[in-house]
Amino acid sequence: MRMRKKKWVRPFLDEEKEYLLKDFKEIKAHKTLYLEIGMGMGDFICESALINPDIFYIGLEKDETCVARAIKKAQELKLNNLKIALLNADLLSEYFDEKSIDRIYLYFSDPWPKKGHHKRRLTYPTFLEKYKKVLKDEGLIIFKTDNKEFFIDSLEYFKEVDLKTVEIDYDYHHLKRDEPLTAYEQKFKDLGQEIYYIKLSK
Repeated sequence: MRMRKKKWVRPFLDEEKEYLLKDFKEIKAHKTLYLEIGMGMGDFICESALINPDIFYIGLEKDETCVARAIKKAQELKLNNLKIALLNADLLSEYFDEKSIDRIYLYFSDPWPKKGHHKRRLTYPTFLEKYKKVLKDEGLIIFKTDNKEFFIDSLEYFKEVDLKTVEIDYDYHHLKRDEPLTAYEQKFKDLGQEIYYIKLSK
């Protein structure tokens, strides 16, 4: 999600010291770390952190305005188990320690439908290899999308890097799910649109 940059965003981020993650050492001591890559404005990760206080969450997002708005939500909720990284996913394996993350969420990322842009997809093998480096041996990757073509292509990417399917669903909300949703997911659910889901392990 890319938003129009607001004048308040850069000064706000420059002053932010509580939620903006600058160094992995800040969270290294936490035993259970869940990472959302491409968190948008933070609806899912903030709500998840609120209802699961024993898990430490990290939201990764490259858009400054999204990051700033997510931090404001975290401030309003007074969360103490969340940090947000203003970072491109390309740099993930340079930023986090190997085998340090328990779970990675890839929720409703840009499908980059043009074939020439497929390498930008967050499920593309070059990204998946980076995720595998930071994921613990027993760690999981959970992927959701409303885009069927993106999902089908991603299934092939997962095979290519030898990720194993734990659970898969081509209509995720046909059963009642009591869990936090992203803004996109809530919109699609309200419209009755199919959501494609897969949980993967190393």
